[in-house]
Amino acid sequence: MSPLEDIGRLLIFFGLFIVLIGGLFLLGDKLHFFGRLPGDIIIKRKNFTFYFPLGTSILLSIILSLILWLINRR
Repeated sequence: MSPLEDIGRLLIFFGLFIVLIGGLFLLGDKLHFFGRLPGDIIIKRKNFTFYFPLGTSILLSIILSLILWLINRR
């Protein structure tokens, strides 16, 4: 396999990934569980709100790790 084929496949993968992320942003209002999982930290005060999506980050990490593992196994 030539280096140009490798670069082409990588660009196609990143393009599909960007399309997937864009679709998630478009559907963000309809995905109520996304960003409100157990483990997400929300601290609300009078003039301050702190939000740290720990549970969502862990879930996304697991999903992306699984996808990349499936792509890279040969």
